[in-house]
Amino acid sequence: MQILQHLRDTKPLIHCITNYVTVNDVANVLLSLGASPVMADDEAEVKQMASIANAMLINIGTLNQRTINSMLKAAKKANKLSLPVVLDPVGVGATQLRNETALRLLKEAKFTLIRANASEISFLAGQGGKTKGVDAGDSELLKGLELNIQTAKILAKKQGCIVVSSGKIDIITDGKQTALCKNGHQMMSNITGSGCMQGAVLAAFLAISNDKFQAVVNGVSAFGICGEMAFEKTQAIDGANASFRTFFIDEFSKITDEKILLNGCIEMLD
Repeated sequence: MQILQHLRDTKPLIHCITNYVTVNDVANVLLSLGASPVMADDEAEVKQMASIANAMLINIGTLNQRTINSMLKAAKKANKLSLPVVLDPVGVGATQLRNETALRLLKEAKFTLIRANASEISFLAGQGGKTKGVDAGDSELLKGLELNIQTAKILAKKQGCIVVSSGKIDIITDGKQTALCKNGHQMMSNITGSGCMQGAVLAAFLAISNDKFQAVVNGVSAFGICGEMAFEKTQAIDGANASFRTFFIDEFSKITDEKILLNGCIEMLD
């Protein structure tokens, strides 16, 4: 399936309510991929913006009282229009505000995809999990892959959605079928915003595909492949984090369906 070619032909509009630390990178990665980003988080316009979008990203990374109602209104409007909605519950488990907001979002709106790290997923699944800032807690490092898979499945079944648990090996599950993606590079964790960018990329893939699970698998793989290619170029110039960030965004304009097919490292478990 030529999903990337279709994405570039249709240029889906992705409505992002995301955090101000990484908003520029999120916009640029969507543009590089071939989608059209719009960053609109004022309560007075989010419903109208959602009505012209093709998919939505809600990221609670820099959560504040001003945007909580915006997130809720936008997500509910997207639900009425049957648009794909991605939730990135950054830092959930760290503070009461994040916990209450994430749980309220999950109660009052329907999400197509939840993208998070293992600790955040563990908290949302009711399995515990503590988060330090926006990074995974120490408990995540002690969990085995099998436990992370089972926790992601619990959350997917509980919310009736796809869950992506990001890490050295990304887990993609809808509670019935599960895939592991082994693409990516450790340097992706050395820049701010790689997770935020992944959420946006997955929203774009979801916007143009009827097979939502396969779209997410392809999107996660494409994301990891871009990280691998960016590392090779960074290494070639003896670069570091800033160079990697630039190369990483560049690679999304060069990723193709053929590259995903050739370089994708996907293992289907079910």
